Formats: sequence, C-alpha cells, structure tokens
Amino acid sequence: QVQLVESGGGLVQPGGSLRVSCAASGNIFIFSISTVGWYRQAPGKQRELVARISPGGDTVYAGSVKGRFTISRDSAKYTVYLQMNSLKPEDSAGYYCNSFPIQWGWGQGTQVTVSS
Repeated sequence: QVQLVESGGGLVQPGGSLRVSCAASGNIFIFSISTVGWYRQAPGKQRELVARISPGGDTVYAGSVKGRFTISRDSAKYTVYLQMNSLKPEDSAGYYCNSFPIQWGWGQGTQVTVSS
C-alpha cells in the first residue's frame, strides 16, 4: 500500500503563490509507476481533481487552474508537487494527493487559505 503525506499549505493573499508537496512511502514502486493527482475539497463542496501527472510527466489540469498551477514530480524523492500561482479566494480548500483514478487511502491533506 502507498502512504501519502501532504504539506506546504498555509494562508496567502490573493495573487500570491504556494507550493504544496505530496510525499509517498510504503509501496514506492507502485507510486513511481502511477499517475498521481492533486485533489481539493472546500467546505460543502465535492472533492475535485485539480491536476494530474503521469509517470512519464504528462500533465492535465482542470480548467479553473490551467495557466496558474503546475504539477511536477521528483522520482528520486517519491514526491509530487503542486506550484500554485495567482491564487484566488476560490482556491481555498484542503488539498490532497492520490492516484488517478483513486486507488489509495487519503492522507491528512494540507489546508490552503487565500484571503486578504
């Protein structure tokens, strides 16, 4: 099984930037050959896929974040990153990583709050 730990969230002003990280442990071989996604969930809303990255580095983004967010992965560190620029209040949510499609247990997530 793959265990995931998200980190890097925080409070940022509109227009600011944050980078969140997803570190894997356990079955890192499975992590390395899997497409990994960043998901987010705001209070009262369904969890949504924000971006995903294949083992080869191909990326897909939700329309709401395209051009502002960048997903990347460091194979040597078994870590996937999400660089978030030009943040908006509507980006505020708990951010989680998981495989795409979802196959693993959820980590604790990392909270991103965009507010002045």
